[in-house]
Amino acid sequence: MRNWVAIPLWKRVVFGLVLGLLVGLAWPDAAPKVAFLGEVFVRLIKMLVAPIVFVTITAGVTSLGDPKRLGSLGVRTIVLFLCTTVLAVSIGIAVAMLLHPGVGANLGSASPTALGATKTVGEQLIGIVPLNVVEALAKGDMLAIIFVAILLGVGAIAAGEAGRPLVALFQSASATMLRVVAIVMEVTPFGVFALIANSVATNGTAVFVNVGWLALCVVLGSALQVLLVHGLLIRVAARLPVRPFFRGIVDALMVAFSTASSSATLPVAMRVAGENLGINKPVFMTVLPLGAAIGKDGTAMYVGLLSLFSVQALGVDLAPAGYLLVLLTATLAAFGTAPVPSASLFMLAAVLAAVGVPAEQTALVVGFVLPFDRLLDMTRTVASASANLAVTTTVARMEGELEEATYRARTEL
Repeated sequence: MRNWVAIPLWKRVVFGLVLGLLVGLAWPDAAPKVAFLGEVFVRLIKMLVAPIVFVTITAGVTSLGDPKRLGSLGVRTIVLFLCTTVLAVSIGIAVAMLLHPGVGANLGSASPTALGATKTVGEQLIGIVPLNVVEALAKGDMLAIIFVAILLGVGAIAAGEAGRPLVALFQSASATMLRVVAIVMEVTPFGVFALIANSVATNGTAVFVNVGWLALCVVLGSALQVLLVHGLLIRVAARLPVRPFFRGIVDALMVAFSTASSSATLPVAMRVAGENLGINKPVFMTVLPLGAAIGKDGTAMYVGLLSLFSVQALGVDLAPAGYLLVLLTATLAAFGTAPVPSASLFMLAAVLAAVGVPAEQTALVVGFVLPFDRLLDMTRTVASASANLAVTTTVARMEGELEEATYRARTEL
């Protein structure tokens, strides 16, 4: 056990990933027998998400002490996420225009998939304020939880001496939750093994044959977003070397790939932010949960890409204004997408409706992509996890809350 734990977590995760791939291809009948390990792992992660977001954001806000500083941190965070999201949608559109993945796609064999009602921007904004805090926690309504946590933290600061017991309580709860996260993370290699084995056994390699061009576009778009946009953000905005950043976030990217959920990646992202990147707790405990809710670059890139894939497959001609409309609506849709697997598919209706594509045709596209979406989702979630950590690192650098010696120490894997 000591020898196993002594191996860096990311290496254990890679071992589980490769082993799962081999089992899924060579012994697919065995994959369903270990699927419960993946389910347990995902349940453990999701169990922690709502309490971690609530506790750590409240503790992070109270740690800042000065409400004016909280405003500065919040503005910088939202502006940076808005910029990376717009660039992500633009990259998705550009890749689709370059490679034309939807041209010649046969949607005739796909079964239309029913789409849930999409919320308007106004409904999303109103929903930030919950009618019931307990219900918001139970449902995992991230934007509502973040709103309540920030409000509670600001209230504790404003209360002064009377609020100190509450501040101490949340600081203690935050430290405890992060220790629980460290325990749960030891299960990651086994969960990754089961998730990959079951996914490959179910879909085989047909996913790359049936939607090969779309898969290529997702990989290319995600790579451009991570290496170009996030790399430049670290190098130019944060004025830090890029290599230690990518070496420091490997664990989080592996978990993002295996779970296909930026929300489920949050616990390990908090660990690498503090231990590998040298970001102080008040910043990463505030910015990372906010990023899990609104910082979904992979989703943004995919929604832009899939929108162009859809209009190409359906033979719809877009005017220049149509591309601008896709950019705007895809950006808003990405901000409102739940941080769970395949959620971006169901935001597609809002984008395509804006350019005149009826719901029936949108459902046909969703029915075509959905059977193959898991591995595509795993790929694009890496970009979302990278965005969250890149923005957090940049904000920490701007706020003077990054220990540069710790950051630069990540020179070797």
